[in-house]
Amino acid sequence: MWFFARDPVRDFPFELIPEPPEGGPPGPWALHRGRKKATGCPVSIFVYDVKPGAEEQTQVAKAAFKRLKTLRHPNILAYIDGLETEKCLHVVTEAVTPLGIYLKARVEAGGLKELEISWGLHQIVKALSFLVNDCSLIHNNVCMAAVFVDRAGEWKLGGLDYMYSAQGNGGGPPRKGIPELEQYDPPELADSSGRVVREKWSADMWRLGCLIWEVFNGPLPRAAALRNPGKIPKSLVPHYCELVGANPKVRPNPARFLQNCRAPGGFMSNRFVETNLFLEEIQIKEPAEKQKFFQELSKSLDAFPEDFCRHKVLPQLLTAFEFGNAGAVVLTPLFKVGKFLSAEEYQQKIIPVVVKMFSSTDRAMRIRLLQQMEQFIQYLDEPTVNTQIFPHVVHGFLDTNPAIREQTVKSMLLLAPKLNEANLNVELMKHFARLQAKDEQGPIRCNTTVCLGKIGSYLSASTRHRVLTSAFSRATKDPFAPSRVAGVLGFAATHNLYSMNDCAHKILPVLCGLTVDPEKSVRDQAFKAIRSFLSKLESVSEDPTQLEEVEKDVHAASSPGMGGAAASWAGWAVTGVSSLTSKLIRVHPTTAPAETNIPQRPTPEGVPAPAPTPVPATPTTSGHWETQEEDKDTAEDSSAADRWDDEDWGSLEEAESVLAQQDDWSTGGQVSRASQVSNSDHKPSKSPESDWSSWEAEGSWEQGWQEPSSQEPPLEGTRLASEYNWGGPESSDKGDPFATLSARPSTQPRPHSWGEDNWEGLETESRQAKAELARKKREERRREMEAKRTERKAAKGPMKLGARKLD
Repeated sequence: MWFFARDPVRDFPFELIPEPPEGGPPGPWALHRGRKKATGCPVSIFVYDVKPGAEEQTQVAKAAFKRLKTLRHPNILAYIDGLETEKCLHVVTEAVTPLGIYLKARVEAGGLKELEISWGLHQIVKALSFLVNDCSLIHNNVCMAAVFVDRAGEWKLGGLDYMYSAQGNGGGPPRKGIPELEQYDPPELADSSGRVVREKWSADMWRLGCLIWEVFNGPLPRAAALRNPGKIPKSLVPHYCELVGANPKVRPNPARFLQNCRAPGGFMSNRFVETNLFLEEIQIKEPAEKQKFFQELSKSLDAFPEDFCRHKVLPQLLTAFEFGNAGAVVLTPLFKVGKFLSAEEYQQKIIPVVVKMFSSTDRAMRIRLLQQMEQFIQYLDEPTVNTQIFPHVVHGFLDTNPAIREQTVKSMLLLAPKLNEANLNVELMKHFARLQAKDEQGPIRCNTTVCLGKIGSYLSASTRHRVLTSAFSRATKDPFAPSRVAGVLGFAATHNLYSMNDCAHKILPVLCGLTVDPEKSVRDQAFKAIRSFLSKLESVSEDPTQLEEVEKDVHAASSPGMGGAAASWAGWAVTGVSSLTSKLIRVHPTTAPAETNIPQRPTPEGVPAPAPTPVPATPTTSGHWETQEEDKDTAEDSSAADRWDDEDWGSLEEAESVLAQQDDWSTGGQVSRASQVSNSDHKPSKSPESDWSSWEAEGSWEQGWQEPSSQEPPLEGTRLASEYNWGGPESSDKGDPFATLSARPSTQPRPHSWGEDNWEGLETESRQAKAELARKKREERRREMEAKRTERKAAKGPMKLGARKLD
């Protein structure tokens, strides 16, 4: 039986990417890009090949392997895994790039900012402070080749090959034997007399000065070049001169060097360094400090490096939201950082957080999500929008805060292209109908009309036919002038979605009524729209063959392409949350939904009249709208006019109509509306066919727009409900028709003739007969009860003490 030895390199969980090495510190180490076999995660692999006769270098490499494996610090190269065999050494670290290669790439891309260099040097000095002050170790190899940069732009200290103990344990510093590294040695090392007094950190601080010179001026040609600072910033020059001074005793400790550079006006005293320091300690910060930090972070992100934002700021933002209860303050910096991500990264990192945020009940978070939706809407797919986002967004339509309602309306312009049939044509239209008819804020009613005009092309053909004409017609009757303008512009923007019959019979009559509107802006837009529709009708009249071409979009399915033209017909008619709505909130902080008393039917004698029922602010069904909508419109017009007069919006249309009298209460007559025209329409109201019947009933041009001459005359002998005497005594003067309702009806039947108010006589006689019958029954019942009480008294005799008195 044969046994084969296992290959440790083959079993190693990491592999090298087949490409030339990226370089590495001077010496036997070679830096390669690699990846983890299981996940493909990128790593860096330092490889040392053991060669015969190089035992000293092999011992140095093994010592570096051991040091890197045991030292753990955020600013020292992070060790992940390693492999040691007789032929090679593999050291796996986080994915990094040598500083020299990184600086060269950044120069080609436009240069490295001083902010990045200040933070990079801060990290290297902090690593040296950790080694010298906490571990009593001398790095002995600080140079450009010993510094690496990770994907976030963080500088890491590596090159631990020649490290030794500052306490003298294990002998003195190892011999390098590499000329490229020996040029960074301080001048006092050439003095073998030992008379030079120096600190344990003196040599490393000299080498740090060499590193600073190389970062700003390029490779160091010789030690004498250190006397000329070159391109080193002026704020750093005094501290640099301390590092490269000839007297090793005056070279500062790394901790003191950081303190000096962090002083006000110092090279490391800037927003970028402060942001990084806060992020390193964010887990121990107070919630108030975190809130303030995230609020100010967004202003600084534009000046920060892109890699830093993607790989350091973004994870902290996600962690703060997930576990730190940071709330809405993380949204602005989160979306600003999201601009640096690819579409795939955005889907993986940002979208799950956004979906979770929409389910939050925090109003501040909800309104910020709505305001910034345009930044992430393109990354949302349709199933996510319809199942996880839209069900939460629609709650904003019912919010008591006007700012949230307004932003919810505006957000529909972005969500509409991604909504399915049920959400767009049913659910959304239901909320739009309620907002346009019942919302007490004029800007919200106006923006609802604007939004409907812009998303009209996305609606199905049947919904467009049922909703658009009625909705825009209703808008033209709004007391808020911008709403009326929006209604006219809505007709013009969706002109291709109406048939010629609708243009002639439904739209033009509405527009013609606006030619005498009190506001000139409304009249001007009305005349423009009328000319446009008349031109369209005239062209079809001249050439009937154009009818098919003109009406090609009327019955077409919803088309996103048509939305582009409609989207530019008008901006939002009012300024929105930032000024107008917020102004309303400040002026009327406790504004409640307007309550309108619905006219009550007459109450029969003996029954107390019910209290007036206010119209609820909560959404109602279309059937409920049919019985209350007309009366609410009239009262709402009046209250809205008064409210907007206080806001100095100019002269608005005053409500001129009053609530009409009701028909006979006993026969369930319907409420009639006293509109601005002289006569009311007496056509019976149709039963609702869908949830949109409120728009069809209220917004239809057929109601309240016909001239008195166009109405059919009533049948001979038929009188209007307001002309009835309602059973009272005949009077020659016509006073209040309800003035005699409280009078007790006569007990005697009143004679009548068929030729004179015969319908009234029959109804009056019927009511009187019923009242008389009820009176007789009550009288008989009273006599029966008295007879029973008399019998009980006679049977029991005199009452005893303590007995209950029945009378």
